[in-house]
This record gives sequence, C-alpha cells and structure tokens, in this order.
Amino acid sequence: MGNSQGADGILFEKLKQVIARKRDLRNPLIEVLREAQEIFGYLPPEVQEFVAAELRIPVSTVHGVVTFYNFFTQVPQGKYVINVCTGTACYVKGAPRLLQMIEEELAIKLGETTADNQFTLSSVRCVGACSLAPVFVIGEDTYGRIETRDQLCKVLQKYKG
Repeated sequence: MGNSQGADGILFEKLKQVIARKRDLRNPLIEVLREAQEIFGYLPPEVQEFVAAELRIPVSTVHGVVTFYNFFTQVPQGKYVINVCTGTACYVKGAPRLLQMIEEELAIKLGETTADNQFTLSSVRCVGACSLAPVFVIGEDTYGRIETRDQLCKVLQKYKG
C-alpha cells in the first residue's frame, strides 16, 4: 500500500489529494485512475488497492476498469509510447512492416519497453489519420507514410538521448 516515507509516500499523498478532490464526482473512478497513472506512470496492484480503499469500492471493480480501458497500463511505460496504427488503412498500406522495423530498430517486441525506459511499443486500432497510412503516434505527434528505415530512424532520433 505505499509507505509513508520516501518518494512512494509522496506519490501516494499526491494521489490521496486527487481522490479528495474527485470523491464527490458522480463516477470518480476513471478520473481518479487517469490522474493516478499520471502520478505513478502506471497502475500497479498497490495503487489499485489504495484507490479502492480510499473510494470504498471493491478492488475487483478498480481492476475491472483498469483492464477494460486500453489507456490504462499495469506495467511501467517508457518515457515515449509509440502507438502504431493497425486499423484497416494502415494495415493495408504497411503497418505490419512498420511495426517490424520499429521492433528491429529498438530491439523490443510489441508491448515491451526498451531497457533504457525511453520507448514502449504499442498498437492502436485507429488514429484517424488514414490518409497518412501507415501511421504511428508518439505523444501528441503523428508520423505518416513512414516506409523506410531511414525515415523511421530520423523520427526516433528526435526522441533519443
């Protein structure tokens, strides 16, 4: 549950303040979990248990929400999450090849994080940029028509270091 000392204690105290502010919302759980993930970077079991206890709801309810919505994660993420679009347009225009290039370039598989915690590789169904297919997103930045390793390396270089 998080001790009262050190960095963990500070993070749990921050989360407690968020819960105090959000407690009276009609359905505070998703909003609390969103902010908890911002604070901790992910939602490990101890954070889920803390939220459940503070909101006086079953841990199973919290866990159900965390596992249902794909924007919540239970594992630490890299500083940059690379979301490769695998929707129909992107798939047809080369998303599998793009995914393979990124995996090879970063030496990780889909769902994994690089050893230096810089990048996590993920996929999404659609980013709404079909005309730029194949597409991937890093943070707020969308990159389309990436078809060569050279193009890919130029993009990744912006985020390295």
